[in-house]
Amino acid sequence: MRLWSLHPSQLDRAALVACWREALLAQAVLAGRTRGYTRHPQLDRFRAGDDSAALIGKYLTALATEADARGYRFDRGRIDVPGEPAGDLTVTSGQVAHEWAHLAAKLAVRSPDDARRLAGSAPQPHPLFTVVEGGVETWERA
Repeated sequence: MRLWSLHPSQLDRAALVACWREALLAQAVLAGRTRGYTRHPQLDRFRAGDDSAALIGKYLTALATEADARGYRFDRGRIDVPGEPAGDLTVTSGQVAHEWAHLAAKLAVRSPDDARRLAGSAPQPHPLFTVVEGGVETWERA
């Protein structure tokens, strides 16, 4: 499961679509609708908030907004608790840098045009996250 901490606009088509699917799965896990992935470490950051359903809903809303901007059709009706993200959670600078390098490596292979588009730009966080100083998050799987 890869729930990117990066801004959805920086993801290529494959990453955006996969992230949507995986965030919908995360929503189901957090709502108790599935028995799989219940201990996945990336879900810890959503569980740490006051309302995990609202947080994953805001995460999904930002993905759907980016999909709309690209002319894709993500079904917003699948979001249990939609809402606009506003830096509700934190993510470390080390995690953002780690994901940026991970994405760059993926794009170099599967989407050279997107790799060129992002070359020289700085990583931006998903609107749900505010960046704080720190290393790679403890929930990240190496």
